[in-house]
Amino acid sequence: MNLEHIKEEYQRLIKEVSDEKSLYDLKVKFLGKKGSLTEIMKGAKDLSPEERPAFGKAVNEIKAYINKHIEETKDELIKKEVEAKLVSEEIDVTLPAKEVELGGMNPLNKVIEEIEELFIKLGYSVAEGPEVETDKFNFEMLNLPKDHPARDMQDSFYITNELLMRTQTSPVQAREMLKTEGEGPIKIICPGKVFRRDNDDATHSHQFTQIEGLVVDKNIKFSDLKGTLEYLIKSVFGQDRQIRLRPSFFPFTEPSVEVDISWGQDGEGNTKWLEILGAGMVHPKVLEMAGFDPEIYSGFAFGMGPERIAMLKYGISDIRSFYTNDVRFLQQFSSDRND
Repeated sequence: MNLEHIKEEYQRLIKEVSDEKSLYDLKVKFLGKKGSLTEIMKGAKDLSPEERPAFGKAVNEIKAYINKHIEETKDELIKKEVEAKLVSEEIDVTLPAKEVELGGMNPLNKVIEEIEELFIKLGYSVAEGPEVETDKFNFEMLNLPKDHPARDMQDSFYITNELLMRTQTSPVQAREMLKTEGEGPIKIICPGKVFRRDNDDATHSHQFTQIEGLVVDKNIKFSDLKGTLEYLIKSVFGQDRQIRLRPSFFPFTEPSVEVDISWGQDGEGNTKWLEILGAGMVHPKVLEMAGFDPEIYSGFAFGMGPERIAMLKYGISDIRSFYTNDVRFLQQFSSDRND
């Protein structure tokens, strides 16, 4: 077989190629170790020295032609394969879409945002702090020195002797007071997650949220605290709600109060009360440790659990509903999604 016949045979066989495997087999047939061009090159030894250069040039030209043509054919095959795959996987965008189940805004988040907006309107700033806290900020700066019996009120998640998961957002208040270097005013609320060792059930959780507020300035009085609490309760639960303050104890406030709200009447027509949050005037020692002169500055603080507020406001009986991401639960609040 001469070179011209080899080229003609290649041109005939390439037309039958339909995939990459048959193309590879064709390449081996002509360019492999036992291919047509390799075999014909063996005949060069029978040629005269004058004929060999021309013969070698002709063989290389055919080899280059076949190589180039095979690469071009390979690219075409790949392109056709991709096009065929695209056609087979084509999506009809005119078909009706699958209905996506939408929930709604989690009522816990809704309550948190609502309270934040209320206080921002009053000139408060929203402050945040670390969830992994030091014992110093979580306890000592809040008038709870080591071995203080009130620490037993909070069963804490300790990481080391000096590090723990914060049990309240009060450490944020201590950090913010230190930043001002003893110069007021301060008006902040501190929303965030807190952690305490507790058994999870319908009304308890080892992780929950708190919103605490702090005001420090000159001539802050208990009446300022009471007015703020009334504004909060009436804004969240309705203008017909009343509040009741009962004496209590918190290490970082003095005096301290538990705040109740009116919640209907009993069978005899007497007002029923529900405990909703704790508050009080900032303890002079807390001010002093934060760099404030308690003879010049005073303040008040309050803390509430958004879960409890949301449960009361929306009639939710199980605190775990806030965290399970059950679409059926969230769908009940779908009308609030864009509020």
